[in-house]
Amino acid sequence: MRHTTKWAAAALSALALTAGCADGDRGRGVTAPDLAAANVDPRGRVYDQVEFLGNPLVAEVTILKANHNTYNRTQPYNTATFLPQTAQFVTGVAGRPAALANTLGSVLYPDVLVVDSSKDPSTAGWLSWALANGWGGRKLTDDVVDTGLIAIFSSLLSPTGASCAPGQLPLCTDNVPVNDKSFLATFPYLAAPTL
Repeated sequence: MRHTTKWAAAALSALALTAGCADGDRGRGVTAPDLAAANVDPRGRVYDQVEFLGNPLVAEVTILKANHNTYNRTQPYNTATFLPQTAQFVTGVAGRPAALANTLGSVLYPDVLVVDSSKDPSTAGWLSWALANGWGGRKLTDDVVDTGLIAIFSSLLSPTGASCAPGQLPLCTDNVPVNDKSFLATFPYLAAPTL
């Protein structure tokens, strides 16, 4: 069981890196058949995808709750189905302009995390595709929930129709300022879970 778990973790890491490492196309080089084939291990066992989480807050905040199961079983490139729901959330629920919904849509879809190993890791920043000189990436220390909430409800990408100031409750922060454990200096870098 231990070897199967380690193999599965390695396969998922490789899939995440493969999905994000296409040259110049923000990860669009991996096709749906490639991803479907990744659900089969060398022994022919098939794994059932039960959760899909690329960018934080896309599924949890902007996709209709009734569609979460469908979203969780989709592929990252199913933009036509779900981008309109994200745009409707931004304009309808958050009351923000269509231009902001378009900007967020262009950054959040396809819903993948991008790895560009040619860039200096210290210059990474989640949602930075939409910012001047941004190239994407994500540091473990990025407060992606606050950043996402500030992008949707506050002034990160547009001040028009902002509901609150960055970092302000109730909509522009999750009120969790730091991790409760330090990151590791070596792979897998994440702190051990709290039991």
